Amino acid sequence: MKNIAYKTPMLPGFGRQIVRRKPRSLQRKFSEKIALFQQKSFKQIGEVFEKFIPRGLLKQESSGIMSRIRIFSKENTFRAFFSQVLDGDGGCMEVIRKLQSYASIKGIKIPSSSTASYCTARKKLDEKMLSDILVHTADRLEQIPETGMLNNRRVIVVDGTGISMPDTPQNQTVWPQISSQKPGCGFPTARVCACFSLETGALLSHAIGSKKSHELPLFRQQWNIFKEGDVFLGDKGFCSYFDIESLKKRGVDSVVTLARRPPGNESGH
Repeated sequence: MKNIAYKTPMLPGFGRQIVRRKPRSLQRKFSEKIALFQQKSFKQIGEVFEKFIPRGLLKQESSGIMSRIRIFSKENTFRAFFSQVLDGDGGCMEVIRKLQSYASIKGIKIPSSSTASYCTARKKLDEKMLSDILVHTADRLEQIPETGMLNNRRVIVVDGTGISMPDTPQNQTVWPQISSQKPGCGFPTARVCACFSLETGALLSHAIGSKKSHELPLFRQQWNIFKEGDVFLGDKGFCSYFDIESLKKRGVDSVVTLARRPPGNESGH
């Protein structure tokens, strides 16, 4: 009997691996997007995000600070600063390199490799403008279609952290360091409590206090960010029955880690 060779039909994708791959996590997808943005120039980043940040908030001032049209304009400085935040290194030299590349493409005077002018321009960015951009981007993300997770209930994550600031007399007056620290050896410190969207990662609100401020009072300053049907997610630092009950009256459910076990329940059940 003769051997008969059968040819495999040429079907699209027939030779591809059909083993199901593990789906990528949201964290991995986010990391991949950040890595992609890091490879872009600050002008390209501006083109990507211009639908989230209206040009009106970055328009040139008619007079005063940052009214001159130059390489370190308000818009260019903000885009450069935004690029610096996304960059893993976080240094100013990479920002200058991107600005030099931008100037070369535009055919304008290429800035020097010194970071002094950029740092000066960055300090001139208006704090209210940055706050308005934060509020606008958070509101813009809220308008994105629902994903269907948890019956379209919004989950708000609350967390706190500490930050240090430049050691200036003004900062030491408002944000004094710990009493055990020797004068001239420490930095002014503050405590920050913020609310984030679990789905988008957007910063919805924040409150700042001194090192003596507990996270709970700072959290209570932000209760107005919650809407009926929201879910509050926090760690044991926010385990307060008063807060849980107060949010419940607003139609907000809470998922919080227990700070301590009830008496007589040492078994953990």
